[in-house]
Amino acid sequence: MNTNAKGTDGRSRAREMVLAAGRGLALAVVSLPSAVLCVCLCLVSMALIPIGVGAFTTPYVVKGVRAYADRRRALAERWGGVRIPSAYRPVPETANPFGRTSALLRDPATRRDLRWLPVDMTAGFLTALLPAVLVLYPLEGFALAAGLWRTMTAGPYGTYGPYWYGFVPVSDQATAFGAAALGAFILVAAHRYTGRAFQLHFRLTEAMLAPSRTELAQRVRVLTETRRDAVDTSAAELRRIERDLHDGAQARLVAMGMDLGTAEMLVDKNPEKAKELLAQARHSSAEALSELRDLVRGIHPPVLAERGLGDAVRALALRLPVTTEVSVDLGAGRADAPVESAAYFAVSELLTNAVKHSGADRIWVDLHHEAGRLRISVTDNGAGGAGGAAIGAGSGLAGVERRLGTFDGVLAVSSPAGGPTMVTMEIPCVLS
Repeated sequence: MNTNAKGTDGRSRAREMVLAAGRGLALAVVSLPSAVLCVCLCLVSMALIPIGVGAFTTPYVVKGVRAYADRRRALAERWGGVRIPSAYRPVPETANPFGRTSALLRDPATRRDLRWLPVDMTAGFLTALLPAVLVLYPLEGFALAAGLWRTMTAGPYGTYGPYWYGFVPVSDQATAFGAAALGAFILVAAHRYTGRAFQLHFRLTEAMLAPSRTELAQRVRVLTETRRDAVDTSAAELRRIERDLHDGAQARLVAMGMDLGTAEMLVDKNPEKAKELLAQARHSSAEALSELRDLVRGIHPPVLAERGLGDAVRALALRLPVTTEVSVDLGAGRADAPVESAAYFAVSELLTNAVKHSGADRIWVDLHHEAGRLRISVTDNGAGGAGGAAIGAGSGLAGVERRLGTFDGVLAVSSPAGGPTMVTMEIPCVLS
């Protein structure tokens, strides 16, 4: 039984050795030209930024680099068991190419990618190739012992001298057997250490691409602040609901109860007055029901729960006094209910702002999901002027930004004087 276990373990290591060598060779062959291409494109594109062309090309180049780095992260987890988190800051599609380029290049994760590319071309290439060398190099030693040494040391024009295999100078059959012995030693070492050698490549990739502790701590701090803002907002919302119930539906229901009590006492003595009180109570009940419906709609609109975000936004647009076009491309899936609710009320706030303050006569809303993010843009043809200062001034935009921050989302505003105004939101999410 023990012998069988050892045999099984040996075969498993042999399979691991061959697999690591094949994967390392494939990775080295593919990664070197890919990294060189990415470096060349980045250098050319960023060199063209001062003349304006690079502002349009760099975002696409950086997106390509990010996609390439993400594929390598996926390979590191699948082939090496090394999980490298992706910590890119989301950059909305704004109308200003220079702003997008600047935001992308300021992202610490992008700078890590750009530092990693030349390392991947050199040390990364060598560490990926190392497992294949450990497996294939011993075959040359065996071939020398089988007679290849004669070809390597002599030719039609005389003797070349000794052929060096590692540190063994091969010049005759005896030294060729020494090369075979060295090859056998390397093969034994490869059998034991090839998997660990392949891990070295992924550890190097992790060292270059993984976010730093400082960056992770800052990320946690930002998320903590947004969660605290969300809790404060929820508490304020609960107080508002309590106040609305107390001053609205509750007061009407109390008055309705009093009217019904009085009508009960007057039903025999003064039927006409009792009928009047009953009619008044029925009217109060209808108003209380309407107020409760409005309150529920403000908490979570029924159309949102039943039909999803796209139809809920279309319903919002139908109630606006301004012509509003809604484009939805969410497929057949839906985001989680909290994400849908946050997106719905964010769009509602933006539409309200556009109607009240922009002076626009046309609004466009676009909702689509791609690359694991829900992207929403609200554009109007109004007067513009809703810049970054408005976000920090306690306006509705500040509330929208806090609402999105709860889900690690972002908001960007492009609103030059004279318009148009475009507000873009991104929320990381998956569709079920």
